[in-house]
Amino acid sequence: MSDNREGIIVILSSPSGAGKTTLVKEISKKNKFYISVSHTTRKPRNTEINGVDYYFVKKEEFEELISKNKFLEYAKVFNNYYGSSEDNVYEKLDKGENVIFDIDWQGTEQIKKKKLKYKIITIFILPPSKKELYNRLLNRDLNDEKNAINRMKQFDKDVVHWKNYDLVVINDNFNKCYDKIINYINSYNKNNSISHNKNEISNHIINLLK
Repeated sequence: MSDNREGIIVILSSPSGAGKTTLVKEISKKNKFYISVSHTTRKPRNTEINGVDYYFVKKEEFEELISKNKFLEYAKVFNNYYGSSEDNVYEKLDKGENVIFDIDWQGTEQIKKKKLKYKIITIFILPPSKKELYNRLLNRDLNDEKNAINRMKQFDKDVVHWKNYDLVVINDNFNKCYDKIINYINSYNKNNSISHNKNEISNHIINLLK
């Protein structure tokens, strides 16, 4: 999708449960984007595979990688570390492959501050409502109400960072959300991108924070 010799970086962020991981997988599948597989210290969910969804490592191993500056970005979320391997990402980009990230706003800010030579597109995904978000979290975590409530408490802190992203999309319909993202990436590469309606998004944020 990139006209440049080097690949582009596409970052998807969202409050937990808004659907970014599913979108990342669909974008990768249909557009041959390489998914940056993060390291994490959290335990895998029942459906997750080591090396595919995440590299599941112990805290000591993760901290050793930090000390060796092996991460392009990393953050601590819900008492667990998450980080993207620098070497893997650069290798793909330099070969002309596009790389897509499933990371939070902390990681996004770290990557932006590095002022890399690669083109970076940042996209923030919003849920249609808090109620829908809570239901998604319950379904994802096998009705773990405690975990869902803890993640909902983080929602207000995460959602305010939408202003720092190139595109903000409300994930009320998966296919429409996907199409908006792909259309934006394509138009961005042609230097004629049309971003989100800021007033519409602002009003939606107000309703989410009520």
